[in-house]
Amino acid sequence: MKLALKVTPGAKKNEILGWEDDYPQVGRVLKVKIAAPPVEGKANKEIVLFLAKALGIPKTCVEVVHGTSGRIKLVEIPDDTDLASLKI
Repeated sequence: MKLALKVTPGAKKNEILGWEDDYPQVGRVLKVKIAAPPVEGKANKEIVLFLAKALGIPKTCVEVVHGTSGRIKLVEIPDDTDLASLKI
């Protein structure tokens, strides 16, 4: 399944802030803060690691498929992933 994220890089710590409905041109997005800086793909790598840990799935099952250079990202995760397990 595809999961839309609104990412804020360079935060003090990694955290999931919650859902934002009706984001322009995207719809529902999950707001996430990432401690890594937005340079040389560091924030994207951190997103993969953080989401995998938060969802309890292997990091190889998380892939940023769109928006690698923007704040709005589309991430591919397994279809059977339980999003209710996210601690928001």
